[in-house]
Amino acid sequence: MTTIPSDALGFIGLGTMGEAMALNLVKAGTKLIVWNRSAAKIAPLAKAGAVVAQDVADLFARCGVVILMLADRAAINAVLGRGDASFAARVKGRVLINMATVPPDYSKALETDVRAAGGRYVEAPVSGSRKPAEAGQLVAMLAGHSEDIAAIRSLLTPMCRQGFDCGAVPGALLMKLAVNVFLITMVTGLAEATHFAERHGLDLERFVAVLDAGPMASDVSRVKAAKLLHRDFARQAAIADVLKNNRLVVEAAREAGIASPLIDVCSALYGQTEALGFGEEDMIAVIRAIERRSAALP
Repeated sequence: MTTIPSDALGFIGLGTMGEAMALNLVKAGTKLIVWNRSAAKIAPLAKAGAVVAQDVADLFARCGVVILMLADRAAINAVLGRGDASFAARVKGRVLINMATVPPDYSKALETDVRAAGGRYVEAPVSGSRKPAEAGQLVAMLAGHSEDIAAIRSLLTPMCRQGFDCGAVPGALLMKLAVNVFLITMVTGLAEATHFAERHGLDLERFVAVLDAGPMASDVSRVKAAKLLHRDFARQAAIADVLKNNRLVVEAAREAGIASPLIDVCSALYGQTEALGFGEEDMIAVIRAIERRSAALP
């Protein structure tokens, strides 16, 4: 089995998900070195016991394995120095674990570049939002060379309750997008159902109780239904992030020549919600776009 370098684990990207994931690593006793583009996000990790790198170059110099949980491909390229001489210096001899949700074709090209520079690359996007991230209950999808997946699997244990091998890159990201089709359409349907119930004067607490007792109930539906009931729009998975994922699904569908009727409708609704100024609210805020459409009916 291929082994991983024995020095510290690096973590870059301390956003809504990344902060919770990194904190679980520290709590599990992992020797973690962190860096984030926004310095304010680093304080909770430093308080928990993580070592703060001086800059990106310092983190790569001190870590043999680096987890990336960044917003998009532009952020990943910037952190890695992709396109200039610093890229090879940062990735050579190291294992990169990309846990961000990015376009599958981008991830495949990145793997090619990393391996050409003498590094190793594992795709490891996760299913779950802020709450399961805090609980260490994310589900990871893994793609890459089998020996590399085997070498890093135990590192993910404090963050993920389960990991599934998805073959070669970009198999994990394609799996994540397929899962997201169901997640996004399910939560959007729940928001529309809640709006329907409310506008018909139904007791919303009773409505939620019926849903929770029925065959469609899940961990996600229970959490999101409760948030809808109380109009709690505090972010777990932001509208802006869901819209980004939605667009990735549409792009991948078009590239494969397949229809995506439900996700196309969701894309329009989440886009409208963001345009209304609710991009940083939880994905259940999509109900605001549905309400706006009802108000516009004759």
